[in-house]
Amino acid sequence: MPPGTTLLHAAGGLGLFLLGMALMTEGLRSLAGQRLRQGLLRFTRSAWSGAISGALTTAIVQSSSATTVMSVGFVSAGLLSFQAALGIILGANVGSTGLGWLVALLGIRLDLERIMLPLVLVGACLRLLGRGRQAQAGLALAGFALLFIGIGGLQQAMAGHGLLLDPARFDAALPSGRLKLLLLGLLTTVTALIAAMGAGLGARRTAVAHVTFNLFTAVLAFTLLPVYLWALRLGAETGLSPEPEFALTAFHTGFNVTGVLLILPFATPFAGLIRRVVPPSPDRPVEELADTPPKEAMVAVDQASTALRQTLVALLSSLDEALDHPATAPADLAQGTGLRPVDLDHIELFVDQIDLPSAHDPARSRLLHLLHGLDHLQRLHERCTEERQRRQAVATASALRPERDRLLQCLDGLIPLLQRGAWPEALPLAEACARDLHHRVDPFRQAVMEQVAAGSLAVEEGTALLEAMRWLRRVSQHLQRICRHLVEVMEPVTTRS
Repeated sequence: MPPGTTLLHAAGGLGLFLLGMALMTEGLRSLAGQRLRQGLLRFTRSAWSGAISGALTTAIVQSSSATTVMSVGFVSAGLLSFQAALGIILGANVGSTGLGWLVALLGIRLDLERIMLPLVLVGACLRLLGRGRQAQAGLALAGFALLFIGIGGLQQAMAGHGLLLDPARFDAALPSGRLKLLLLGLLTTVTALIAAMGAGLGARRTAVAHVTFNLFTAVLAFTLLPVYLWALRLGAETGLSPEPEFALTAFHTGFNVTGVLLILPFATPFAGLIRRVVPPSPDRPVEELADTPPKEAMVAVDQASTALRQTLVALLSSLDEALDHPATAPADLAQGTGLRPVDLDHIELFVDQIDLPSAHDPARSRLLHLLHGLDHLQRLHERCTEERQRRQAVATASALRPERDRLLQCLDGLIPLLQRGAWPEALPLAEACARDLHHRVDPFRQAVMEQVAAGSLAVEEGTALLEAMRWLRRVSQHLQRICRHLVEVMEPVTTRS
């Protein structure tokens, strides 16, 4: 195959891989319900159970890269924490040895790339013809299948066609040759790093943990290889030398299992190392939230409410800028906030893992209000970032200037209060704004209808103004309800005078 064609095939495989990752993550995020999240958490409760799950999954799909990339996708979708995914990626290395034994013993290797092609059609049909969760499941399924097809395309393009040097050119008998072959093999770990590009902190940490562990096992294999080769030579002299494919598979299994057994007892310190290597971004306060909550429910609720407050302040600050200075504000408010849906998913995943020991636990009421506040924050984030046309109409329409100024006045008062966590002082401001804008809706609607009837305002323009006014009211209502619930989180009504 000509080098140019090889590069095109590799680029196509990479493109399918990235597209599959994006589609799978989007579908999983839309499907992220309590049952799915709890199911994943149950299978990854500890590093050991996660390793077993990762090993079994890899043995089934016959690809440790696919298992690792799926783990990154689960973390990106907010379904798994980095700590929970760590066990999966450790176990994936053990599960990858199953394919070697299958080929060595039976000479069988399933062509999963061909099997996945029909799944793309199934997923596409579900996405186009299904509704609700069926459509989102189809999107996730099609993305999952494209992952395998993309990985397969990359492997075919890179195998012996000049993108990678032929391993036969290296002298494996020399330490320098073995080192070069080792580095060549480590290139296969880049799929996790590619999958984590542009993803959240947990996904980046998962990818780095995968690469770090593979570096560790590579050093382990490089150290053990001379001893293993000596044992093979000794066996050959005594007539007990195994077939080459069995010898290779046994060595692959041995250093992977040894590496996992050495790391798993120290999974928590290893995770701590990765957290130091990949620290949270200073402009993304939600990333300071740990992957798993502390055992004390009250402490966990306090940490989650702090992350929620910081997230709300960042969102309101960008909304204030977008409404007050629409000419200079970014068109995509999500860029200005630095917040992504996965950030809110991270808070939700953290809250889902809070363990309340009994039905009478005093933290239960606070947790319930925290969940309500988080739900309204997610809706507020969607309205501010996704309903762009309505937000821009509010920012630019002269007819809505009094209402826009009313919301801006509220934001200017709320932001400094929320920055210091003064929820009791913030609540009256939010309630007054929501009440004021609610009372203005009907008079505004009547005035717009009269202008449309008189012919001084086009129907389309009038509709846009009414939608923008409703957007203003809904934003103020979400803001009011967030403040109301967070007051109960920080100062429960049973303890207030």
